[in-house]
Amino acid sequence: MHRLTNRVRPYAWGARTAIPRLLGTEPDGTPQAELWLGAHHGAPSTAHCDDGSKSLPELIAADPHRVLGVSTAERFGARLPYLLKYLAAEAPLSLQVHPDADRARSGYEAEERAGIPVDAPHRNYRDPHHKPELLLALEPFEALCGFREPAATVADLIGLDNELANALREDLSATDTHAALRAALTRLLSLPASDRCRMIDEFVREWSGRGRRGAHAEIVVDLAARYPGDPGAVASLLLNRVTLWPGQALYLPAGNLHAYLQGTAVEVMASSDNVLRAGLTAKHVDAPELLDVVDFSVLPIPYAQPGFLDGRREFRPAAPEFALHEIGPGRITAHLPGDGPTVVLALHGTVELVAEVGEGVTLRGGESVFIQADSGPIKVEGHGHVVAATVGDHQGG
Repeated sequence: MHRLTNRVRPYAWGARTAIPRLLGTEPDGTPQAELWLGAHHGAPSTAHCDDGSKSLPELIAADPHRVLGVSTAERFGARLPYLLKYLAAEAPLSLQVHPDADRARSGYEAEERAGIPVDAPHRNYRDPHHKPELLLALEPFEALCGFREPAATVADLIGLDNELANALREDLSATDTHAALRAALTRLLSLPASDRCRMIDEFVREWSGRGRRGAHAEIVVDLAARYPGDPGAVASLLLNRVTLWPGQALYLPAGNLHAYLQGTAVEVMASSDNVLRAGLTAKHVDAPELLDVVDFSVLPIPYAQPGFLDGRREFRPAAPEFALHEIGPGRITAHLPGDGPTVVLALHGTVELVAEVGEGVTLRGGESVFIQADSGPIKVEGHGHVVAATVGDHQGG
């Protein structure tokens, strides 16, 4: 078992105190959005070993079959296939979607051939991998997630008589729901630059002046205030508004248009940083590419349901790269799966990781370890709250 030092991503939407509170450090007044635990090249963790410290990718590269296990190395190559994050959102994230595996690979290769630097602001695909993700709420967590029925949006537009509302009503009246949603989102992302701010301002002014009720009443106004002239504020009406309570989780496969609004959570995902943005951001928006990737199906809110095994709750969605395990909070006695490389993060309390072979490790809130595949069974006991990421099932699900 190797203790980890992990890197914080200071995105503008991040909270000021949540990650410092987790790590037991003093806030510095700047946003701290995500703590990354894994081997992604964007912010790899450092593993502390008997022979010194090295990056987690270096540790894996030195002996991938021993560190990852033969099965994981044969399935995914000499890389950790998942990334674990602690996410702290004080303001909304961008309205975004992730590509499937084929689109990620072809998009990455095309941008490589075009000679676009991997860190260029206008680059869409920073690696050749897809990015399904699972989010587990640690406190009440607000999100927009997936399309709702077009008729529900039309009902919210009743009484509005501005140019954009009238056009959206016409788009959403199409019999085919895919066509209706595609037309509405395409319209919003294609508003002429010369008219965009005016049209959105007129929509929001009329919307807020009618005393709107319902799940989207305040969010449209809030997003418009945070991102003036951004069509994402109006696009929020196309999506489900979701409140997760602690312990509830969402699984977001490729194509699901979503935005996280506020709260703290743990995320686990395929190890990728491929994000296509539709709005609510100052970053690059490639509307044609995004519209080709979005799944315009109306589906139920994708809650992830846990199973219960060996004293832990485990989420095993249809993604072969990862599974997420939650132990606690409270007094705990549990066992980790022991079927591959594992990243463990203590959220609070004090717990012991007891190994059948070798020395154990004590973890306190904010501390983490990487457990190699050859470590054998690990028991977790103590009083606290722990999450662990492992490789998923061969077929997912």
